[in-house]
Amino acid sequence: MDKIHPSEITPERLYFSRRKFLAGLGLFAASTVITSACKLGGKEPGPGGFCDSAQAGATTDELGAGLTACNDIINYNNYYEFTLEKTGVAELARDFKTSPWTVEVGGLVKNPRSLTVDELIRKYAPEERIYRLRCVEAWSMVIPWLGFPLGKLLKDVVPDAKAKYVRFTGVHDPKNMPGQQDRYFPWPYIEGLRLDEAMHDLSILATGLYGKPLPVQDGAPIRLVVPWKYGFKSIKDIVRIDLVEDMPDSFWMSASPNEYGFYANVNPEVPHPRWSQSSERRIGEASRRPTLPFNGYGEQVAALYAGMDLRKFF
Repeated sequence: MDKIHPSEITPERLYFSRRKFLAGLGLFAASTVITSACKLGGKEPGPGGFCDSAQAGATTDELGAGLTACNDIINYNNYYEFTLEKTGVAELARDFKTSPWTVEVGGLVKNPRSLTVDELIRKYAPEERIYRLRCVEAWSMVIPWLGFPLGKLLKDVVPDAKAKYVRFTGVHDPKNMPGQQDRYFPWPYIEGLRLDEAMHDLSILATGLYGKPLPVQDGAPIRLVVPWKYGFKSIKDIVRIDLVEDMPDSFWMSASPNEYGFYANVNPEVPHPRWSQSSERRIGEASRRPTLPFNGYGEQVAALYAGMDLRKFF
């Protein structure tokens, strides 16, 4: 089956940087050793252990796939704001302050809002959503999120008729997020959705997982989750949501425009320029599995892209 070369988990321009390329080789080797055992089992951050009392209302997704172990979800993370090392995020993020936290909602809306995460949770009661997460690097998880439909918030702020897209902005705090001191990347993290994508019921703002508030390394206190798109679209630590008329330039479009497009729908027929997307490695499993179009959510979302060339609009 398709193997992922070390260079395939590194942005193209970083790949050609000797310092970061050599570091990347070491990180890949470490991650290969960890995941080859089929269970990460890393040390849990924080007193008491997040996973000690973690619980979910369901044990599988709608396709019958079992949930990824809690300990794996909180110890294997892509979070470049802290580090390029997937298994080092939890330690670096241990003391990052996520409360109080305010999300500004504005742009082309009639009722702009400034809401704390606590206010959002009180107003939009979180519900459990079991979603598959497919990383562009060809690994995946099944995660029991707690969250609420993004569309509920967007309806309340009343989009203007000119609003066509939603732009999300992550926090910019290089003092406490050491990865943001790397000037290669276009901080802060920016992502975007078409308005109809954002209004779809599958798009949620997540505030927890496994029945508990989000750990910092998984995007606390609030993040986007769009399960039919590659994971990098699901921006973490959101501080602003703006409705805009023009398509936003997202973080990865700016950092590596020849490799990452705006839509980023999971499509096994469209390879990344440096690796195949036809299969994936589910964290906690030894073998690879075929990747499903739209990550298996095609029945719900394919109509959003009727008439579009999904090879061109990647």
